[in-house]
Amino acid sequence: MQTRALAGRVVAVTGGANGIGRETARRLALAGARVALGDLDPAAARASAEELRGDVVGFGLDVTDSASFTAFLAEVEEHWGPLDVLVNNAGVMWVGGFADEPESATTRQLEVNLHGVIRGVKLTAPAMRARGRGHIVTIASAASKLSPPGESTYAATKHGVYGYLKGVRAELRGSGVRISVVMPGVVDTELAAGTATGAAKLLKPLDVARAVVAVIERPRFEVSLPGYVGPLSRWVEVFPQPVRDLLLRAMVPDQVRSVPGASVRQGYESRIFTGTSTGTGTSTSTTPGGEHD
Repeated sequence: MQTRALAGRVVAVTGGANGIGRETARRLALAGARVALGDLDPAAARASAEELRGDVVGFGLDVTDSASFTAFLAEVEEHWGPLDVLVNNAGVMWVGGFADEPESATTRQLEVNLHGVIRGVKLTAPAMRARGRGHIVTIASAASKLSPPGESTYAATKHGVYGYLKGVRAELRGSGVRISVVMPGVVDTELAAGTATGAAKLLKPLDVARAVVAVIERPRFEVSLPGYVGPLSRWVEVFPQPVRDLLLRAMVPDQVRSVPGASVRQGYESRIFTGTSTGTGTSTSTTPGGEHD
């Protein structure tokens, strides 16, 4: 169903071939937007674009490479015109004890989750500011505010994203460029396979996609999914540390305990962090599941 706020607007979605990115692109296209999918796997991006209804096109994109990101944005503008909205969706996650995390996994999460977002903002926000309008929506995570055991580096990248966007938002105040950060709990994607949800329910990619569409239509800075997670995380901070620790242990999943033996993650993590496959998946995209959040 088309909406007045999105009809004809040019939107780029990173990590758009699968999971949250693909579902977000689908909802945006149905709302009348002209959508460009960017993905490390160009063939997957093009295939997804062809399968979705509406004005959707797919391109190759490596968010860790400035030349690739610049070329992607140039292709989008050549195809659709100036970019109205960037959806930073690309993300990867390694799960396990902090001492066991391979250096390659640490580096990759920082490159994709944090540096990729910074790169996207720096490459799009100046042109938006010059035009006096634009919107950058980043799909971050509840891990932007919380730090589940077993996701220490992932949480660090999401904390970094949140802090970076707060600063950029302050710099862009009054420019006409809006900044939004969507922070979901655990989402049912390949990226989150085998992980626990804690006290919150398991979300679907559609839940996140609806939140993205809604925040573009009615901009605000922070969006938590489920909606109570943001206020609850702030409320917990009023208690002394021992009480806070007890409450967080009850609310936040312990992935160190949950993930061992979860062979469902082996194919994903081998492919994303070592460039190999155990036979459980074939996509080479850095963003097969969007965000675990």
